[in-house]
Amino acid sequence: MAAGLIPEGDVDERSIKEVQQEDLKGYRQCHFFAGIAGWSLALQYAGWDEAEQVWTGSCPCQPFSIAGKRKGVEDERHLWPEFHRLIRACQPTHVFGEQVASKDGRGWLAGVQTDLEGDGYATGSADMGAASVRAPHARQRLWWVAYTYKSRLERVHSTRRKINLQSTFETVRGFGEAKDRVLQRLNGISNRLDGPRTYRSQIKALGNSIVPAVAAEFIKAYMEVIGLG
Repeated sequence: MAAGLIPEGDVDERSIKEVQQEDLKGYRQCHFFAGIAGWSLALQYAGWDEAEQVWTGSCPCQPFSIAGKRKGVEDERHLWPEFHRLIRACQPTHVFGEQVASKDGRGWLAGVQTDLEGDGYATGSADMGAASVRAPHARQRLWWVAYTYKSRLERVHSTRRKINLQSTFETVRGFGEAKDRVLQRLNGISNRLDGPRTYRSQIKALGNSIVPAVAAEFIKAYMEVIGLG
């Protein structure tokens, strides 16, 4: 925020379980499980109109990752029900999210889309990794979006309608050139120090955060599909 890279806003450090509908009144953007603000940066990269209401939420991936205990919906870190509670109560126009691209993650996404379509949203998704934007690492993720027409009365909505984004994307194999410049743009952090040790330290520090440039491509494709921008 201080650097002017993302919009000014309020930081709420409470658990999502404590957040209530009335806490969110008056906000055009809400970013849940925000981490290092990757979604907010991605919206900026994509040229998102700040007047458009949008929510984002990268629910914890640990319950669905092959590296975890794979407890799935029985894991206490399965927080989609809490996120869904707030979406259902507030009905934001656009909602973006992502999840780990594992077998369990795909099952999770199917449940998310079923929940949202039951609430009157159209949904779309794509399976993309960081290499799709020439980053030298995989970080494969399931990206999803939900859109409600309720605030746009001129459009007629079918609750089972899907937004097809999959054909919009083409995975780019190989890392390309100018690795340092790409990493700086992708991750939204400085990559001025060279060497494998520095690179490994950066990846460790990033943890499970999203790659903003991948999210931006997904957002831009969605904007094209529904005629935003």
